[in-house]
Amino acid sequence: MGIFISCCKGTSEELITPDKETRRRQLAEAAERRLQENQNRGIKDPDRVRRMEKKAEQLEKYERESAMKGPGEAPLRWQMN
Repeated sequence: MGIFISCCKGTSEELITPDKETRRRQLAEAAERRLQENQNRGIKDPDRVRRMEKKAEQLEKYERESAMKGPGEAPLRWQMN
């Protein structure tokens, strides 16, 4: 049985692993790729989502600034139901 296992193994040159720095860089790249894939999963148009997020941030910033002005100077708000 030992003979069978020894003939299935590759040469020692095939078993060489990359150095630690190369391996660390490869793992970091793979993790970054997985992160990007997970962020875009289920989204047809990622650019549209980014634009909507930016617009929402601008609206929140405007609301915070108008709230800082004081209660007497706040702009009118309206809602549609």
